[in-house]
Amino acid sequence: MTGTGTARPLDPERGTLDKAAGENFPVAPFFLPRAWRTDLMAVYGFARLVDDIGDGDLVPGGADARLLGVSPEAAQDRLVLLDAFEADLRRVFDATPRHPLLRRLQATVRRCSLTPEPFLALIAANRQDQLVGRYETYDDLLAYCELSANPVGRLVLAVTGTSTPERIRRSDMICTALQIVEHLQDVAEDLARDRVYLPAADMKRFHVQEADLATESAGASVRALIAYEAQRARDLLNEGAPLVGSVHGRLKLLLAGFVAGGRAAVHAIAAAEYDVLPGPPKPGKVRLLREVGVTLRGEG
Repeated sequence: MTGTGTARPLDPERGTLDKAAGENFPVAPFFLPRAWRTDLMAVYGFARLVDDIGDGDLVPGGADARLLGVSPEAAQDRLVLLDAFEADLRRVFDATPRHPLLRRLQATVRRCSLTPEPFLALIAANRQDQLVGRYETYDDLLAYCELSANPVGRLVLAVTGTSTPERIRRSDMICTALQIVEHLQDVAEDLARDRVYLPAADMKRFHVQEADLATESAGASVRALIAYEAQRARDLLNEGAPLVGSVHGRLKLLLAGFVAGGRAAVHAIAAAEYDVLPGPPKPGKVRLLREVGVTLRGEG
């Protein structure tokens, strides 16, 4: 910040919502009805804030902690913050929440008749991140994704009034795939946080040690492991993709964007020859648009 005046504290609500631009796929694109955009951004704001609490990435100044009623002395304890955030979430359903992002969410909850369960699952995932940093098997990782990713897709279906058991099943596949792709993009960043989302059983199979993930560039064994996990994500995206054809209109384009974002990210990882350690491989807009077209046509 420049100038000679005193810097004002950052707006915690604005700082959280501004992160939407950095996602692999549009959170609430312009072509959606305004009411959907408003509600999806409210859901995104919740999901982003709980992740920021879990990752220690809150905006500087401690404003979020103060809003949640957490003392400055306890504000560095992520579990304390998550407990306070859960208490404020519960106010969304029976009182008036303290945090502005949750007050925004309250209108969406009432308008769309949303239940607490998916929101509580996202908090549980971040609480688990404070206690569990390694996953022994792929099934263990899938159980984590059931908390950390699948509730988001279920909320999208609920907000748009299109939930059915089969759509939820397909949505879960897509969301799990997107979570796996994000983990593959962020191997180095996650390791710096003392987290490894590559299943230990798979690392053993490919003769990969944690020390191999701390290098500047991936060796052959790490690349083979990343390729294996990327194929799993690709298969899940393909299994979930019929969700797109089960809906119509603007929602179809939105869901195609989610699937295409995942596919384009997998392509970017492959284009980097599965070397994710220098930094997250990111897809370009041209590739993303190409994947949207393929997904809408039901190809791939």
